[in-house]
Amino acid sequence: MGIVVESVSKNFGSFKAVDQVDLTVKSGSLVALLGPSGSGKSTLLRLIAGLEMPDSGRIFLTGKDSTYQSVQERNIGFVFQHYALFKHMTVRQNIAFGLEIRKAPDKKVKGRVEQLLELVQLTGLGDRYPSQLSGGQRQRVALARALAVEPEVLLLDEPFGALDAKVRKDLRAWLRRLHDEVHVTTVFVTHDQEEAMEVSDEVVVMNKGRVEQVGTPADIYDNPASAFVMSFIGPVNVLPSSSRIFQSAGFEAPHPEVFLRPQDVIIEKQANGASASAKVSRLIHLGWEIQVELTLDDGQVVTAHLTRDRFNELELEPQQRVYVKPKDAKSFPVYYSI
Repeated sequence: MGIVVESVSKNFGSFKAVDQVDLTVKSGSLVALLGPSGSGKSTLLRLIAGLEMPDSGRIFLTGKDSTYQSVQERNIGFVFQHYALFKHMTVRQNIAFGLEIRKAPDKKVKGRVEQLLELVQLTGLGDRYPSQLSGGQRQRVALARALAVEPEVLLLDEPFGALDAKVRKDLRAWLRRLHDEVHVTTVFVTHDQEEAMEVSDEVVVMNKGRVEQVGTPADIYDNPASAFVMSFIGPVNVLPSSSRIFQSAGFEAPHPEVFLRPQDVIIEKQANGASASAKVSRLIHLGWEIQVELTLDDGQVVTAHLTRDRFNELELEPQQRVYVKPKDAKSFPVYYSI
């Protein structure tokens, strides 16, 4: 296996940052650590990197017990949110830095640098300085520098967090393509659900220092293991089980709260025996979909997402009377607020 974390805990004073975490990352996979601020994801990444030492538990990298190894002994590449490039060095010198520290032969350094410039799509920019590059280009240099020493594990801490939305989206697609070429075991930290779902093979959802669920993006979204996971991954309506929308549909929830995705709210213009009456209170055009805010007769507010074709078919207008029912809903024992 690429990375194995066994019962690892880390405290900072009385604060339990990582609490008895078990995790296996398959060799060659790309895994996202996803969670809100304070969930322990960055601390776990730093423990894997050797930048922090665990209070208990063990960490194995490529089959070797690395729990108390130094950063240098772990053969990892680490990319920070804010690039950490050497401003006085050119792109080519930044990428070569790790190899030169290891006293690699000049011929090998030159060949590896040119190979990486092509790999990260920066051919022709090797003599520029970081200040002459865009944010997205600087992050590519940081990734190339991390890959230069041929690490067994690549760790990325919020790598695109400092970039604007368009550049972030472009770099996410690029990172996925890059990983498919180099196949280095990669773990990246993010609080962006879309980023985690789009890029990773598996998502590790963390909350309050613990792992809530591990699975493919589809598994995490379609089969959430807890109320926290469902509320954190994608938009959701959280309604009491007594809400009219569930009573009318005959949905019996085993717990007081019910979770309903906006795309699972069915809207019709005519009543039927399983629907509840509602009023269209607001329409929000999001380009590829329409968000419809509905107020049920019992005062509960429900958000629905419609495709543009379905919206045009219904011809909805504010204050219009419609009828709604749930397509699918889930109920959990306890709801942990984010």
